[in-house]
Amino acid sequence: MDWKIEVLPVGPLQMNAVLLTGKGPDGDEAILIDPGEEALRLVAAIEASGCTLKALLATHGHFDHVGAAAAVQEVHDLPLRCHENDLPLIDEMPAAQRAYGFASSEVPRCLPDLADGTTIPFAGGSIEVRHVPGHSPGQIMFVLPKPASGSGPGCAIVGDCLFAGSIGRTDLPGGDFATLEKSIRECIYTLPDDTVVVSGHGPDTTVGREKSSNPFVRD
Repeated sequence: MDWKIEVLPVGPLQMNAVLLTGKGPDGDEAILIDPGEEALRLVAAIEASGCTLKALLATHGHFDHVGAAAAVQEVHDLPLRCHENDLPLIDEMPAAQRAYGFASSEVPRCLPDLADGTTIPFAGGSIEVRHVPGHSPGQIMFVLPKPASGSGPGCAIVGDCLFAGSIGRTDLPGGDFATLEKSIRECIYTLPDDTVVVSGHGPDTTVGREKSSNPFVRD
């Protein structure tokens, strides 16, 4: 399984949308994770890759991560796959956007089938889904193995669970620090130390760096 990753910070909150590309059995394919804002830019990135979009995924249901999903669906007729526990957040998205001073967007069509342990076929291999609640009830992460070419380490796309030197908020509805700490320790810090961590906001980090220096959850 060989894959490439492109991180696209979008919107005023600079949320990291992620475009994965790779060669599948039927040709070049792509997956878009967290279509939060700037739908036209995201669609253009898919087109520029020359790949066929195979899946539209969400790490969790906060509006800055799913706000552009319905607009992307107008071009790519795919459901937004997510964890069932965050469906209420997605359904209530327009009200949440207005409450924070953002223009409301259409609620996307969802498929809440990404439970813990689910695997997503991609590029001749598979992506592992891990349920990592604490920031939101349905927060999930996506684990990619090392590229078969040996060109780099594995990757964990963790949404707002863990950041470089920080962790996700737990003061929002459905958040809980003890739950988030457990998720980080059991689902992220158990990955190899060289695993690249792609967070929902800000720069990449690694599992080893956060285990040794994160001030909120240190191994």
